[in-house]
Amino acid sequence: MAGETDLKKLLATMTPELLPGVHVFVTLPPGRLVPDALEPVMLFREHEGTTLIVLEDQAKAAGLEATFRCRMITLNIHSSLEAVGFLAAITARLARAGMGVNPVSAFYHDHLFVPADRAEEAMELLRQLADDSVD
Repeated sequence: MAGETDLKKLLATMTPELLPGVHVFVTLPPGRLVPDALEPVMLFREHEGTTLIVLEDQAKAAGLEATFRCRMITLNIHSSLEAVGFLAAITARLARAGMGVNPVSAFYHDHLFVPADRAEEAMELLRQLADDSVD
């Protein structure tokens, strides 16, 4: 099941969806297991430790120190992992608005983690980008 690679089509037909809840980034030291109560939407192991993206209430309940309160936006188009420029165009548009973003690519979709207090603004910028990309 191949994903879309055409940049213009990706931008024009993406449907951003703002998911409920506030997420945070937490890190666990090397060798520490993920607490059972956590249901991370992302887990990535680095030499320094394991990064998790979890709902804020789960991190608090587990007593974990968290950073970057954010909202998750899913770009509902099956983008190829080999697509060129899709996230670059999106992050550039958000950067022009002075907004940081942490993108995560999964098999079927790309996901954006944007500052919680600017999530609606990010959604509007993404809708405008899609509209600007239609022939």
